[in-house]
Amino acid sequence: MPQVTIVIPTFNEAENLPQLVDSLFGLGLPDLRLLIVDDNSPDGTAEAAAQRSVAHGGRVDVLRRPGKLGLGTAYLDGFRRALAEGAQAIGQMDADFSHAPSAFPGFLDALEHCDMVFGSRYVLGGRLDPRWSAGRQVLSRFGNAYARTILRLHVLDATGGYRLWRRETLAAMPLERIRSNGYVFQVEMAYVAQRLGFNAVELPIYFEDRRFGRSKMSLRIQLEAALRVWQVARSHRGLRPLPHPAP
Repeated sequence: MPQVTIVIPTFNEAENLPQLVDSLFGLGLPDLRLLIVDDNSPDGTAEAAAQRSVAHGGRVDVLRRPGKLGLGTAYLDGFRRALAEGAQAIGQMDADFSHAPSAFPGFLDALEHCDMVFGSRYVLGGRLDPRWSAGRQVLSRFGNAYARTILRLHVLDATGGYRLWRRETLAAMPLERIRSNGYVFQVEMAYVAQRLGFNAVELPIYFEDRRFGRSKMSLRIQLEAALRVWQVARSHRGLRPLPHPAP
């Protein structure tokens, strides 16, 4: 198995994180490392991550940032750290158990035949938590369809954050050009990868509502994302496929 690093951005996830870390290492993947990118959580998330690192032989690293700098920059900082430290595959997931750790070994298997793997709520077999209200489900589906339509994306779930990338894929992407710093970050990464000619496989996932705490999504964030999609289209429309070997 290649050396794998999963990047997990956090802000006030002290209730979730220890259980998540233990669940991921419970998968028995020998070359797995976790990189927690914490935005100075006042609830002690970074300290909780450091404690789990001791329990798991130093396989959890913590990148502490000075404040709440946004989801997009958290992932970009984590991706750059993982690349610099030699990771051959780089995953990303939320810290709130909305992304089931048990799905991750399937991502690794699928990555042998593609450039990146996206966990998808909207391919056959994918599901949303039934505890979501009808309005929340409609908003999620509409926002995803909106981004896919404007950008002509091939993936059915462009807004999901459970993903696994080949090292070569992330290393070839112009990460310095990624400007989205909210939930549309996921859309921008998918769009740039597609423009560069990388191929994605979508695997069905069950998207569970967070176990502890409150969702950080708001109507304001949704509206900002809708406007940002048009900026993404303008920023990257000049990108062309790169020559790269098939997996």
